[in-house]
Amino acid sequence: MALSVDIITIGVPRVEAARAFYTSAFSATAADDDHTASLDLHGTGRLALHQIDALATDCDTNPATSGFRGYVLSSIVNQPAEVRALLGAAAAKGAAVVKPAKKELFGEFTAAYQAPDGVVWKLSAAAKKDSGLVPDPPKPTETAVYLGVAKPKTSKVFYETLGMGIDRDYGDKFVDFAVADGVCRLGLLPRKALAKDVGVDGNGDGFSALVLTHRVASRDDVDALLAAAGSAGGRIVASAARTDQGGYAGHFTDPDGYHWRVIARA
Repeated sequence: MALSVDIITIGVPRVEAARAFYTSAFSATAADDDHTASLDLHGTGRLALHQIDALATDCDTNPATSGFRGYVLSSIVNQPAEVRALLGAAAAKGAAVVKPAKKELFGEFTAAYQAPDGVVWKLSAAAKKDSGLVPDPPKPTETAVYLGVAKPKTSKVFYETLGMGIDRDYGDKFVDFAVADGVCRLGLLPRKALAKDVGVDGNGDGFSALVLTHRVASRDDVDALLAAAGSAGGRIVASAARTDQGGYAGHFTDPDGYHWRVIARA
């Protein structure tokens, strides 16, 4: 058993508008219905868009949210010119630039924007200098979700218990986990430090409008992972049960209140 971020689901005010933004900003393909949309992030995981009120109902919580939601989504590309291209594409479709594209103190090249739905995205280049033409479209080499937590060292123990392997560990400054092909990376930072990193005010409360989904092979795997999460300090929000689509799913939160869904297909 090893937890992974197979799908990042965000709650949005209008699914149609969010789908139009993300398919344009990432040149991604989408499949959708009246209430949800799912985008393939060029093989680095999937982004799902869900009506925020309905997502809050699934999470058994109030949909009200304000300010910083406590997490940042990130797209990593090959070179600085691709960061500029993605930032320009997002801004052209209505995103607010909260951190202009620039080289950081230790050479990292980054930018950040807030999408029209309120989600903050960080863009990073794997290389410090441009090495060639910008692909059209730029394709991410990795997609990540960074959670703002009370103490990364404490949250790390929870996720290790659920089978996640550490990649980089800087104590209570930053922790992230090893990532496999086709899934998203998970990272942990103190909430204030995370907000500062992307240039936004760290104040905010209410629903995070975020659910991370892990797919498993069987009903037994769903039950086992929920039991492990509960024993490790998580909260079981919804016991495992059959879904309307014929699958089998349950729902828990980690010690900082971030929501996870574990599902086995029909």
